[in-house]
Amino acid sequence: MSSSSTRSLPSATASLGPVGLVLAAAMLWGTTGTAQHFAPAQLSPYWVGGLRMVMAVLFFIALAWVMDRGHRSLPIRWGRLVFCGLCMAIYNLSFFAGIKASGVALGTALAIGSGPIWAGLMQAVVQKRMPSPQWWLGTGIGVGGGIVMALATADRQHLPWVGMALCLLAGLSYAAYALVNQALVMQARVATVNAWVFGCAALLSLPFASWLGGPLQVSPSGWAVVIYLGIVATGVAYLLFSIGLRGMSAATGVALSKAEPITAFALSLLIVGERPAWWSVLGLLGVIGGLWLVVQAERRSAEAV
Repeated sequence: MSSSSTRSLPSATASLGPVGLVLAAAMLWGTTGTAQHFAPAQLSPYWVGGLRMVMAVLFFIALAWVMDRGHRSLPIRWGRLVFCGLCMAIYNLSFFAGIKASGVALGTALAIGSGPIWAGLMQAVVQKRMPSPQWWLGTGIGVGGGIVMALATADRQHLPWVGMALCLLAGLSYAAYALVNQALVMQARVATVNAWVFGCAALLSLPFASWLGGPLQVSPSGWAVVIYLGIVATGVAYLLFSIGLRGMSAATGVALSKAEPITAFALSLLIVGERPAWWSVLGLLGVIGGLWLVVQAERRSAEAV
């Protein structure tokens, strides 16, 4: 990270370190499923996803206007930027639709649990950087723990296959976004990059929201949900995530996102009222243990450089 970028960040945020920043972002992401649970029934999940992107781009435009004025950035590769926007749009729409069909715990576990595997494979193939065996072990344990948590929470005789497929697509799109976005935020300023990425995502998401979600019907409570999702669970979260990516591999950043199901799981118990089986605690311990192994693997990799 350049010295000018570091000076532009609040000292409290910079002091968290890359791992702390990504974990904080994951905790904010973990609130999205619960927030959507309180959206009015007439508000389509596709509109939730599209309006979320609009709120996020407004947040990043304002942030870039405050933080990036007077700073020169290297030329942005627009092909990568549009690709990131497309990945974010696909992730956003498929995640919310998948959550609606699969439930908070199961959908979040599938979307976020599959992301690290996709990211590790793409990093190995595209960047020729195979994650370490310890990284794969931690990722496998964490993903396995997330699956256990999801199965313990899901109370279904028939699995929602369409919703599950949408959540897996969300995980793939998120992993692709993270790998390409890392190159962008290393090249230019974080707020400006995200303003363009989420602007593209919003432009791509809104037509599909109109097509798939029907006429827009938003009550005051619906706007409250959308504003929270866009500003806090998206804007602030992706700001932290993008800054954190500057100090770690993209695959590790995606793997650390496995902290999201921990938050989603806790909120599904305390607020949504879901009641998983007792052995969901074993899955929770698996997620925490997997995260610890991934963090240790990243530290060893950083020390070896």
